[in-house]
Amino acid sequence: MALAESLVVIGIALFALVVLLTIYLATSRYKLAPSDKILVVYGNVKTGGAAACYHGGGKIVWPLIQHYAYLDLKPMTISINLEHALSQQNIRINVPSTFTIGISTAPSIMSNAAERLLGLPTPQIEDMAKEIIFGQLRLTVASLSIEQINQDREAFLRLVSNNVDTELHKIGLYLINVNITDITDEADYIASIGAKAAAVAIADATVDRAEAARDGAVGKAAADRAREIEVANNEAESDKGQKAAEAGRRVFVQQQEALAVEGENQSRASIASYNADLAEKEAEALQRSEVAKRRAQSEIEKAQYNLEGERLRAAEIAREEVSKQQIEIAAEAEAERQRRIARGQADAILARYNAEAEGTKAVLEAKAAGYQSLVKSAGGDAKAAATLLMVEKIEEIVARQTEAIANLKIDKITVWDSGNGNGGEGGSTANFVSSLIKSLPPVHDVAKMAGVDLPDYLGSMKEE
Repeated sequence: MALAESLVVIGIALFALVVLLTIYLATSRYKLAPSDKILVVYGNVKTGGAAACYHGGGKIVWPLIQHYAYLDLKPMTISINLEHALSQQNIRINVPSTFTIGISTAPSIMSNAAERLLGLPTPQIEDMAKEIIFGQLRLTVASLSIEQINQDREAFLRLVSNNVDTELHKIGLYLINVNITDITDEADYIASIGAKAAAVAIADATVDRAEAARDGAVGKAAADRAREIEVANNEAESDKGQKAAEAGRRVFVQQQEALAVEGENQSRASIASYNADLAEKEAEALQRSEVAKRRAQSEIEKAQYNLEGERLRAAEIAREEVSKQQIEIAAEAEAERQRRIARGQADAILARYNAEAEGTKAVLEAKAAGYQSLVKSAGGDAKAAATLLMVEKIEEIVARQTEAIANLKIDKITVWDSGNGNGGEGGSTANFVSSLIKSLPPVHDVAKMAGVDLPDYLGSMKEE
């Protein structure tokens, strides 16, 4: 019963220890995702990708098979001073602007950031984003005319935002805001557009004034002519003598009509000259536009090639970084496995040595207890106890002596006698055997060598 209770207590204690270890492991490896950061867990993750991203909340990061890092969500402001960018009309313009970007929390874009930006310092991320923004801003400018860029700034900003934002998503970033301060060109074309608009307005006003003056002069001349004709007719009917006066009045009317026609012709000439200038400028603009289109197409292809190269380099850097970290994790796991194997082998060797030591100790203790009992049975006389032990070994000693000569084959032994034997024929062989037996140490001599005197009942040595 006591043993069962002890086993129950031990089981409860082990269970409590396992629970405490589990709680400690969970609390020490539970990582929170702050509101201004993204928690990236990589290694052996269940999402199937290279890493799992968490914004808000927390996640248990298992040791050996997983690792973690953070991506900062703080916005980054980048100044883009775009200069000498070709427009659709082959006119180079300057577009100074400021872009505010950041790492997106959208799931798919977060994954791109984990794959391509994890472990990169902020300046390197800004440089990568700057190259993308420069390329997309140049492409956008090349696809528009100066009039489209200058007259509708809102549409221009919207187009820039769409193009830049789409490319930033590929590396895990997104566009927060864009602000273009001013747009200028090297040929003062934008200023000329304003001057041209002012000149056109002034010319239109001049034409309107000339047409009004012409209409007034023509109307006045017609009114005067009608009035004079009516007066002349009335006077002709009343007084034929006034023909000279009537002729003079007609000359005056003709002069007024000539002045009105001259004013009208001058107005028409001015309009024709303006139209000719306008047609000439349109032809020149069309020619420049064709040249600009071809050069812009070349610049677009070159920019796309450079941008694709940058994107491939960024992807390769991110892949190499993730591969290096995975190799480090695998190396750490293999080192831990080797350490555990070594500890297990050391424990096994130590256990074997302990068992051998315990066995040797038990044998020695048993022999010591036996010797102690033997001495006690001999009345405390250690010498008598040694004699008893020697007596037990006499049989074995005699057997060994007998075994030493038991296998001798007398017929195979040749004895060379010098003729001094006294036993007659065969005396040499007999003497040899007798000498051989005498050469074996007697039992009493063996006992004396061990410092033990055999008891009298075993006989005694004859003194010669």
